Amino acid sequence: MAVYTELSHDEVAAFFQALGLGQPNSVRGSTSGIENTNYFVDTEAGEYVLTLFERLTFEQLPFYLHLMKHLAARRMPVPDPVANVRGEILHTLKGRPAVIVNRLPGESVTASTESHCRAVGEILARMHVTGSDYPRRQANPRGLEWWKEVVPVVGRCVSEGQRSLLTSELAFQKEIAASFTYEQLPKGPVHADLFRDNVLFHGEHLTGVFDFYFAGCDALLFDIAVCLNDWCVDDCTGRQNNEWAAAFLGGYKSVRALTPAECALLPAMQRAGAFRFWLSRLWDLHLPREAALLNAHDPSHFERILRVLRGEIA
Repeated sequence: MAVYTELSHDEVAAFFQALGLGQPNSVRGSTSGIENTNYFVDTEAGEYVLTLFERLTFEQLPFYLHLMKHLAARRMPVPDPVANVRGEILHTLKGRPAVIVNRLPGESVTASTESHCRAVGEILARMHVTGSDYPRRQANPRGLEWWKEVVPVVGRCVSEGQRSLLTSELAFQKEIAASFTYEQLPKGPVHADLFRDNVLFHGEHLTGVFDFYFAGCDALLFDIAVCLNDWCVDDCTGRQNNEWAAAFLGGYKSVRALTPAECALLPAMQRAGAFRFWLSRLWDLHLPREAALLNAHDPSHFERILRVLRGEIA
């Protein structure tokens, strides 16, 4: 959640009042995240997040926004987009697509516990089950096709050893994606970015899941792998904490059982998750966009996790 498009207090006030949300008492730009412009806006009617989309188009956004509506309508703790008098949840501000959602309670955690991991596993499985009848379809925007496009580009910006790792892992993931076992994986809407900074807790109680703007239809196992790589990994070494992983998978399986194909491909999919985020962080580091407020993430974290998963680091 960076700030690429700067808004004045008056511009935000006019936008909110047109939607019947009252006069803003405070408007604050967010420095976390890297894809969209975000403001925290408090009004007499409540607390909200205003997002202006810098990459996603009006044509792409209905998948994400209606997925949130679908989950929120089924009492999942996710942001619920605000509609205008015509029932439209996608708006326009300063020529950009925009959405307003309620701000969820709680705080993100920086360090995982077994309790956190179990709760995240459970909520992820609930989202997979609840989203199974979501009718819209859109491929994972940062899936295999994107990897194929990005590897040659970022490969020109990295060391020879890193370039070798990029091409080797891409070849491995292509082979996995073409396999019979992969074809057997259950698929559906996935969050695809359920990191610690996208989940809210009040103490040990999970209160919210947000930032669905990398969601798409993919193997449900990819979502599981992404979570394991963030919630259940030691940040210093990149190695998985087996107790945290067991808690996460226990929480998940308490809602939805894994299939034999999912059990077989979990190690390969964890590599896919690490590869995807290493790639995107390399992209953001070497090919950045200008933003008024922007904090880029360190790519080396996921390079280290990928090398651990490949057995290159003991």
